Amino acid sequence: MTREPNRRRWRRSAVAVSTLAALAFATAGATAASVDTLRTGVTSSAEEDARALAGPYADRFLEMYDKIKDPANGYFSDQGIPYHSVETLMVEAPDYGHETTSEAYSFWLWLEASYGELTGDWAPLNEAWDTLEAYMIPTTENQPTNGAYDPGSPATYAPEHGHPSEYPSQLDSGVSVGSDPIADELSSTYGTDDIYGMHWLADVDNVYGFGAAPGSSELLGPDYQGTSYINTFQRGEQESVWETIPQPSIDDFSYGGPNGYLDLFTGDSQYAKQWKYTNAPDADARSVEALYWAKKFAAAQGAEGQIAGTVDRASKMGDYLRYSFFDKYFKNPGCDSPSCPAGSGRSSAHYLLSWYYAWGGALDTSGPWAWRIGSSHAHFGYQNPMAAWALSHDPDLIPASPTAESDWAESYDRQLEFFQWLQSAEGGIAGGATNSVGGDYSPHPAGAATFYDMVYDVDPVYHDPPSNQWFGMQGWGVERIAQIYHETGDPRAEAILAKWVPWVISEITVTDDSWEIPSELSWSGQPDTWDPSAPGDNSGLHVQVTGHSQDVGVAGAIAKTLTYWAAASGDQAAADTAGALLDAIYEQDTDDLGVSTVETRTDYGRFDDVYAGGDGDGVYVPADWSGTYPNGDVIEPGISFLDIRSFYEDDPMFGQVQQYLDGGDAPQFRYHRFWAQTAVATAFAEYDRLIADPRDPGPTDPPTDDPTDPPTDDPTDPPTDDPTDPASACEATFTVVNSWEGGFQASVQVTANQAVTGWSTAFDLAPATFSQGWNATFSTSGSQVTASDIGWNGSLATGGSTEFGLIGSGAPPSSPTVTCTGG
Repeated sequence: MTREPNRRRWRRSAVAVSTLAALAFATAGATAASVDTLRTGVTSSAEEDARALAGPYADRFLEMYDKIKDPANGYFSDQGIPYHSVETLMVEAPDYGHETTSEAYSFWLWLEASYGELTGDWAPLNEAWDTLEAYMIPTTENQPTNGAYDPGSPATYAPEHGHPSEYPSQLDSGVSVGSDPIADELSSTYGTDDIYGMHWLADVDNVYGFGAAPGSSELLGPDYQGTSYINTFQRGEQESVWETIPQPSIDDFSYGGPNGYLDLFTGDSQYAKQWKYTNAPDADARSVEALYWAKKFAAAQGAEGQIAGTVDRASKMGDYLRYSFFDKYFKNPGCDSPSCPAGSGRSSAHYLLSWYYAWGGALDTSGPWAWRIGSSHAHFGYQNPMAAWALSHDPDLIPASPTAESDWAESYDRQLEFFQWLQSAEGGIAGGATNSVGGDYSPHPAGAATFYDMVYDVDPVYHDPPSNQWFGMQGWGVERIAQIYHETGDPRAEAILAKWVPWVISEITVTDDSWEIPSELSWSGQPDTWDPSAPGDNSGLHVQVTGHSQDVGVAGAIAKTLTYWAAASGDQAAADTAGALLDAIYEQDTDDLGVSTVETRTDYGRFDDVYAGGDGDGVYVPADWSGTYPNGDVIEPGISFLDIRSFYEDDPMFGQVQQYLDGGDAPQFRYHRFWAQTAVATAFAEYDRLIADPRDPGPTDPPTDDPTDPPTDDPTDPPTDDPTDPASACEATFTVVNSWEGGFQASVQVTANQAVTGWSTAFDLAPATFSQGWNATFSTSGSQVTASDIGWNGSLATGGSTEFGLIGSGAPPSSPTVTCTGG
């Protein structure tokens, strides 16, 4: 039986919100002491006021907020830095749970934006940005030679390769590169040559021992206690996390081999000690997005001034984020050979948020040099049209550089077009595009679809696992489309969502004791070549859901997407599905640290993989290379992931992994990822803000007729139907309201022919089957469905009616007969 979703019918009133804000401001001092109090997990007076006035979903948010901010629960380091996960044994994009990412910081900002919206306390948001700036944006000391950067010659070309065994990649100064059109403008605007963007990865507990500390131009080693800038992925599309060799972002040759770690990745005639950082544009964009909402929430409370300085810093970050608009080596879109012409001005801009931008230079200030690159690869999951809209439309977020506003306006349109171009016939969004086929500007495959001369790529950037196999990219990417539609009503966003939402809802199942969402996707075909004046229908691009699972973070993103869409469109099925997911997560998966589900990690069998040649898995090290980590772990041919991370052997969770490696069962863990906890928490907050409050049938409509009017019929006339016959007490009609390939949405209207206190309907969906429904209790047998009232909608006066809805899998029935029984 499908679980009845929560149906919410009213929004928090303006009176309640203004009262809450006033109470919060009356108690808020925004002092360091109040911030410290919040971080101990002790409830503040502002939070007490929020609990008193907010509904159950806001209360759930605050409950999760307490757990996340409680130091005893382990989400933050002693420096106040959010870990990737509470658990240390964690291998995914970060290779250790107590690393952090710019992604984690961006989700932290969203968490504090929601907290401020509910309580009126904005000090934690400002603290979050202060921490981000102190520990994730490299200081001048960390990037000391930017002043030597030449925008006319941004970097030296080195091709990417299809497998780690093809590295190091030889630098080739004979390949022309284009010019950087924004460097001088940024330096002039901000009076510095430093980059104001987050590096993507940090070793928060310095477990590797490099000590690449914020504020330092040299490695401080294993005795340093604090966060350390590191990097992992460096060797092309096939390098998985299991094949990475971590290295410090400040490489002064203290560790590794004679040239530090540089000659594992890049071939050169000689090597210089250097610094290098990589930005993940989706995280910086999410940070801007969070500050847009925070500003909007604070303005509604009259508290905009409390976060004005933080908004300014988000605007500045958005200015530098434009580096992600440009091809890696500033070559023009359509490049199909390393010898293709170099770009000039903005001719090399694709205006999408690419996979990264990066910058680096010499540590030796007496012989300075520096470089900068963009990226040729764009994934739809990294796009953030909400941030682009904010950076081109919000006066307080439009960056200070003269051309930033127009650049972001162009990017906004280009990103929406990208989603349109990549939407499959079923509704899912396909991978992305590249301007550098194979990472080395190879010729374009014959017949390949293009988007502004960039080539379609089903799995941009990485292939192990395929980058668009994970369903989470759908939730992350389309959530921002839903925000845009909610804020602007852009018809392009509406069209994308009108197709995507029913597809996703049809793949979600929620019951009293379980729930599942899509987890893995497979793709076939390709989109039509993009023509903005006449977009194709992409009838040749298809997606199939190949797996379902429980991923609380992705479920949170889906719930937020459906919430924004439902609030803007009035789609009750979307609202109910979001509520049902959130209810199920809270009721079934809440634990002492937040929410979690059991994860079976068969991929942990790769802990001891050894590279055996060819294009196989395992950590590749060149035959003549040898080096060490600060703890003595040796890097040499034949090593495994575990060999260069021996600290894992002391992890309390490693026993299960070792048993698996020895032939036992795959280990099972409950993980508490920072981003996932925040995704669920903020989904509670947004559902509270936008959809309404608890199960409430709403006010009873007043009668339309004067009850004292005389009846129009002779009351002595005999009734035409037996009033005691339950089969004639009600009738029902079935209407298909939306359909798509593989599914449909329908509504059933129940009308009482006489007063009833309950009703039940039955119908046949053949050739389809039932997937899920709302506003009724359902039972099924094959294609046969029985749907009954759920209490509050059971009592109907004569002539009164109610509706319930459902999603079916397969082609809709042509004209099903619905029987209705009332009592």
